[in-house]
Amino acid sequence: MTKIQYALRLPPDLKDWLRAQADKNASSQNSEIIRAVRERMEKVEEATQ
Repeated sequence: MTKIQYALRLPPDLKDWLRAQADKNASSQNSEIIRAVRERMEKVEEATQ
């Protein structure tokens, strides 16, 4: 799988929340973003079936 870098600007409150989630789950902020987007993707796919 090819990975593409993507610059992402976040509001300060979302960045703080993301940092806290990464710390809580012992993961990177990047991993937390991927997890959140995948969860949303699955939810949308389930709703369209």
